[in-house]
Amino acid sequence: MAGTSNDMETLHESFRRFAMHGDTSATGHEMNGKNWSKICKDCKVIDGKTVTSTDVDILFSKVKSKSARVITFEEFKMALQELAPKRFKGKSKEEALSSIYALIAGRDPTNAGVTVAYKGGGVDRLTDTSKYTGSHKERFDESGKGKGMGGREDLVANTGYVGNYKGAGTFDDKVKK
Repeated sequence: MAGTSNDMETLHESFRRFAMHGDTSATGHEMNGKNWSKICKDCKVIDGKTVTSTDVDILFSKVKSKSARVITFEEFKMALQELAPKRFKGKSKEEALSSIYALIAGRDPTNAGVTVAYKGGGVDRLTDTSKYTGSHKERFDESGKGKGMGGREDLVANTGYVGNYKGAGTFDDKVKK
């Protein structure tokens, strides 16, 4: 078998980390097909040319037990032995196997594309009155200070005249004449 016992230990540790990735009930002794694909993608075993995700999925089905939906570490090593010559063409079986072990050993699952929360200025952005639009813009003056009730509703002047009447306040002048 290629590699030392220390290499096997780091390979087994990577297997365990990927086997438990995304599954809270996993023990780390068996790996499902999704995590097998993930370890191959994250560790660059799948290169898109000589080894594709289809090859990896077919190989998973080949090495697992007939009724099983998971592979053990031993089956994992068998799959890598089959994959190594295909991934590293032109190398001997031992060289290819140690190269593929080197790709995987000591690696952790990556969280690519995970959304990260925005950490700064949330309150500042929400309370910046210069960015307000529509009727909310009317509630604040240029300095950002609120106008109170005057900014919330149209205040009615109880003069007895219809709004926008140009002759407002001239009734008394007409009557006296």
